[in-house]
Amino acid sequence: MEENLENLVYRLKRKSFRPVPAKRVYISKEDGKMRPLGISATENKIVERALAWILESIYEVDFSDSSFGFRPLRSCHQTLKKLSDLIVFKPVNHVVEADIKGFFDNVSHEHLLNFLQVRIKDSSLLFLINRFLQAGYVDKDTLVQTEMGTPQGSILSPILANVFLHYVLDDWFEHIVKPRTDYCELIRYADDFVCVVRSEHDAKRIEEALYKRFARFGLEIHPDKSKRISFGKHEKQNAKEQRRRPNTFVFLGLLHYCSKTRKGYFNVGRKTAKKKFAGKCKEMNQWLKSTRSKMQTKEWWSLLRVKLRGHYQYYGISGNLLSIKGFYYQTIKLVYKWLNRRSQKRKMSYDKFKQYLSHYPLPKPHIVHNFYTGYPCNVR
Repeated sequence: MEENLENLVYRLKRKSFRPVPAKRVYISKEDGKMRPLGISATENKIVERALAWILESIYEVDFSDSSFGFRPLRSCHQTLKKLSDLIVFKPVNHVVEADIKGFFDNVSHEHLLNFLQVRIKDSSLLFLINRFLQAGYVDKDTLVQTEMGTPQGSILSPILANVFLHYVLDDWFEHIVKPRTDYCELIRYADDFVCVVRSEHDAKRIEEALYKRFARFGLEIHPDKSKRISFGKHEKQNAKEQRRRPNTFVFLGLLHYCSKTRKGYFNVGRKTAKKKFAGKCKEMNQWLKSTRSKMQTKEWWSLLRVKLRGHYQYYGISGNLLSIKGFYYQTIKLVYKWLNRRSQKRKMSYDKFKQYLSHYPLPKPHIVHNFYTGYPCNVR
């Protein structure tokens, strides 16, 4: 280990270090398509981690408060809380939801390096980052050279994506868009973002400007996954008068809809999006099917507990208790189903299964992130 690290430092100083092409793998998405991921070599990861630390120390002071993804002391739940507070407490009547088509695969290397040169004057650092961008990847024993994009799965990709979108979107929105509108705000988590706007006229102008802005830098707003809708305090009343359903939108895997508090005040409701819920149930079913016969029940039972806690950790937010309860009960049904398919002779009755659950209980659904107090909680 020591010799390898010394050799790595020596090659970095001589500028002879060349990143090993990443291994390309694919994971399935909710829509049936495959998402490409890059698995870096260990040596690459060490250098990528060091570069990410350097870039974070430079750009954290520049990044906008509207950006939450892959930043220290910021999380997706803070993003959702900020979005909810803006809609509830600010004069918001419209939402512009946008999706960047294939963002990580289509980032322009030329534009990205130009943005980096604004704050970085060290040519050696820029030279090393450029080598990582052009390292390529291996897909089914075929070496593919990359002329654009930052591979998802790389330690360096999130910070480079944040730098790119800081100049393309955040800075432009703050200094060009906001001064020209009545009221608007941007909320961004990595490459997912929404704009909350007061007037319909401004919302339409912002939507048109986003298409032009991203096209200027070689990116495209997905026409089918982007929309402009009315949303806010008056949405339910307007929908009733227009004889339609109130508008909703999906952000970070959660469906946002107009709701009310117990005292009758306007509030933003949230629940797990249908596609996400179905996808998580499908993943659980496939995992139980493949795992039940590979190891003893007591071995995979502990892994099942971890999976449930992980689901609650993300989706266990205020207003979403029914959805995570639904996932819990679906998991119980799937566990009972696959426990009884281990053998054609031995079957477990549901009463015996309930006794087993009482002795070896699974984590019950509970709210982890309480948006109304600002502190984690354990409301069951």
